[in-house]
Amino acid sequence: MNATLNRPRILVVEDDEILRPALVRALSSGYDPVAVPSAEAAVAEVRSDSFDAVLCDVKLCGMDGLELLRRVRESDLDLPFLLMTGEPTVETAMRAVEHGAARYLRKPLDLQELRKVLSAAVSMHRLAKARRKSQEEIGQPAHGAADRAGLETVVDAAISSLRVAWQPIVSWPRRRVVGYEALMRSTMLRPEALLDAAERSGRAMELARALRDAVARAGGVSPVSDLYVNVNPQELLDDSLYDPAAPLSALAHRVVLEVNERASLDDVPGLGPRLTRLRKLGYRIALDDLGSGYAGLKSFALLEPEVVKIDIALVRDVHRSATRRCLIASILSACRDLHCIPIAEGVELPAERDALADLGCDLFQGFLFARPGFAFPEPQW
Repeated sequence: MNATLNRPRILVVEDDEILRPALVRALSSGYDPVAVPSAEAAVAEVRSDSFDAVLCDVKLCGMDGLELLRRVRESDLDLPFLLMTGEPTVETAMRAVEHGAARYLRKPLDLQELRKVLSAAVSMHRLAKARRKSQEEIGQPAHGAADRAGLETVVDAAISSLRVAWQPIVSWPRRRVVGYEALMRSTMLRPEALLDAAERSGRAMELARALRDAVARAGGVSPVSDLYVNVNPQELLDDSLYDPAAPLSALAHRVVLEVNERASLDDVPGLGPRLTRLRKLGYRIALDDLGSGYAGLKSFALLEPEVVKIDIALVRDVHRSATRRCLIASILSACRDLHCIPIAEGVELPAERDALADLGCDLFQGFLFARPGFAFPEPQW
């Protein structure tokens, strides 16, 4: 058996015709180095073979090391990158770390330091691969992307596979569907993980726009008029939300924007005028998740919503809790006084439904009636 098969494989990317073979000779004791002269060749190698680390010059003809890192992340989210440069700057070092370089090394290289760094990088990569394999075996999403380049790759793939699932909102007394809530789904990540990855990579607005566009495409064939779409308070700062030519704006008269509680409304300057612009387009506003996060009387006053959604935290086991029933009764009274429509979220038990109905709540959403589906599921009565 070839002894190199048990050695860590290192991809060396260096366009200097003298330095490249020198690095191969230096690493041949203890490692299995594969050297290529260009970023394009490196991408091809990573796609066709496996490596334990990449040693790459920052400045390459046609594509710099940071761009190469982003390209490689399309094939391997864990592969450690060691970037080399003969002209170090603070700015370049910061960019290297931000995009996920394991180390930023200055030329001429100290071979003893290089071996030490490579050893740590190889160990890190093997641990990451083992963790990813164990997560996949138990059915957990294992994107595992912590660096900027990896996160961007994950978000790219998730957006390209973005789909909209729908969950009905029903009138229990009339036994009919009155609306559908749009829920983000992706084959790459669970919604919470995708939102986190988008926020960490600075692409939350892009993800929100992609979701709104997907809702517009799918919502046009909804069997009922009202479509409920979640909106993060920070999305209220996005000019595209107010664009009359945006795809969702064409359906604005049918859309209820659910302002959720991932951030405080206090962080949205000019909130009142922004809401006025949305209503002029035809949108209605819902206060989402009342009973969790920041939501409360202040949010009522700021949003002046047409719809209020009572959070699952209050709905859960409401039939067993006098306190929850008292709180929900107060919310329903406030909704009547303020001419808002209340909807109870997360209804899973007939006893919860009946307790809410006794309090005067008519509109429900939850697994008791239907789980989210891609084809506007019909509720079970």
